[in-house]
Amino acid sequence: MPTVNPQPLWQPDPQRIAQARITKFQSWAAEHHGAPAEGGYAALHRWSVDRLDTFWKAVTEWFDVRFATPGTRVLGDRSMPGAQWFPGATLNYAEHALRAAATRADEPALLCVDETHEPRPVTWAELRRQVGSLAAGLRALGVRPGDRVSGYLPNIPEAVVALLATAAVGGVWTSCAPDFGARSVLDRFQQVEPVVLVTVDGYRYGGREHDRRETVAELRRALPTLRAVVHVPLLGTEAPEGALEWSSLTSSDTDPVFEQVPFDHPLWVLYSSGTTGLPKAIVQSQGGILVEHLKQLGLHCDLGPGDRFFWYTSTGWMMWNFLVSGLLTGTTVVLYDGSPGHPDTGAQWRVAERTGATFFGTSAAYVMACRKAGVHPGRDHDLSAVRCVATTGSPLPPDGFRWLHDEFAKSGASRWIASVSGGTDVCSCFAGAVPTLPVYTGELQAPCLGTDLQSWDPSGRPLVDEVGELVVTNPMPSMPIRFWNDPDGSRYRDSYFATYPGVWRHGDWITVTSRGSVVVHGRSDSTLNRQGVRMGSADIYEAVERLPEIRESLVVGVEQPDGGYWMPLFVHLAPGATLDDALLDRIKRTIREQLSPRHVPDEVIEVPGVPHTLTGKRIEVPVKRLLQGTPVEKAVNPGSIDDLGLLRFYAELARRRG
Repeated sequence: MPTVNPQPLWQPDPQRIAQARITKFQSWAAEHHGAPAEGGYAALHRWSVDRLDTFWKAVTEWFDVRFATPGTRVLGDRSMPGAQWFPGATLNYAEHALRAAATRADEPALLCVDETHEPRPVTWAELRRQVGSLAAGLRALGVRPGDRVSGYLPNIPEAVVALLATAAVGGVWTSCAPDFGARSVLDRFQQVEPVVLVTVDGYRYGGREHDRRETVAELRRALPTLRAVVHVPLLGTEAPEGALEWSSLTSSDTDPVFEQVPFDHPLWVLYSSGTTGLPKAIVQSQGGILVEHLKQLGLHCDLGPGDRFFWYTSTGWMMWNFLVSGLLTGTTVVLYDGSPGHPDTGAQWRVAERTGATFFGTSAAYVMACRKAGVHPGRDHDLSAVRCVATTGSPLPPDGFRWLHDEFAKSGASRWIASVSGGTDVCSCFAGAVPTLPVYTGELQAPCLGTDLQSWDPSGRPLVDEVGELVVTNPMPSMPIRFWNDPDGSRYRDSYFATYPGVWRHGDWITVTSRGSVVVHGRSDSTLNRQGVRMGSADIYEAVERLPEIRESLVVGVEQPDGGYWMPLFVHLAPGATLDDALLDRIKRTIREQLSPRHVPDEVIEVPGVPHTLTGKRIEVPVKRLLQGTPVEKAVNPGSIDDLGLLRFYAELARRRG
């Protein structure tokens, strides 16, 4: 059970509650659909999961979702997997993303920022024109509904245009960031067999240019289904032989033509990290993403016209797709292409200041890095426009909550802090931001509307104030319609529904508290189990990484052939720190006092670094497999790791241990 926080860290004032879009939605839904007018968010959430069909009908009406063909009902078969949303309905995601162009043509749809931190606007009219031109170009190239269009692109406006143009023609978008090597990209793109590749010649990161032309040539050779390659000259090079220039496809003044596709028509393919095998190719639908993101961004994030939405991300992470969907609410989307820490750790705060961001999204790791580096965002930057600071990627430790709160309090104002948790699998959040609820240190505010999020024990019994498996007991529109190349659906079912048939098991340890908030403890597939007590690794990281000497840590629990259990803690030290007896004692004492004696590791081992996935998440399961004697080539997919060389340390440690 988590520590009970008696007082909230932040509380919305009555004016904020009254003005929140979710408050207005509740009043409207009470009048038109029988939602509870009283009882605040908790009552609205209960209604949203008890009356799932009515809730999602209300969402489509509130946001004026325009169906070319109306559906026969909201939810046909509601079993999981296989729930059928709005059967018979047709629409187009890109049409909704560009609707604001009709009334706000000359206002910025995108604010594009590189490492110079100088914002460059792209107006709604210009975005719509480029999408129309590229969509016509894709059709001329023979792209038809269902064809895959792939992007090897950084977080630049061309990537947004390419996604929306692909959706406009009914194609299926898929992307990788250009810091992915050829093998990583091919592990993803070869599965879906794209017909068009939109690619840069290179990218800029950390003050340097990175030429990717050889990688692009390798991709072209290894993707025989390509009918066209579109060259985006980010570094100013000429298009290679046989490639089309981006400018030639986006220069015409053409209104976009939006293919009206079934609600469950595929919109894009996202990929799991693929650390232990080929990444799962996760297919999500045009309609499912549209309504889920309208709910999430328009109600939970409280975004609308006049807002500026920034989230630090890359095109290889689902948060980029989520960021682009800010356009659905008429929000100006801030695209940052560059290092999160260039020229210094405070770079992201500087981008927020320069763009007037009203909603600032980043990773929990970035917040903790700022805290350790002595960054002072509230003091050193004008962030008066920022209403919310949101984090994801991993649980935000309590110290991260307190640091953010205190830093903004120094400038005379508190900020709504929203730690959110979801996944690539649904391209959304299960729990997180609610603008009308208080924020308690270390806790996500509440489960999201329409999401019956629970914590279950192994027998399927719901738990309150106890750690259990994160499950979702009703379908969400953005759940995958399928995995690519999974014709009988077996891999999809095994991924989410094998443990509790008919119920989504996500693979996270959570606590649902008696006040309705949620605490995330880390991945359950890398569970620590000492003396029969299951523990989340995130709790250990939160305690250990408070120590200034610890830059980052990694903990795994390894079942031994003799039946024993070995739990080492690996620590990557800050510059100048030494793992001497005094630091060892402080690490163990910190864990014992803040967690429990069971959490104290068997060994503390200094390492040259902690390996991550390409989207920045610590890899625990592959390291565990290495320590159990699995060869590197079988323990991990090398194309999924940020620094493969680090794994040799763990493999050598396993060899020495015998």
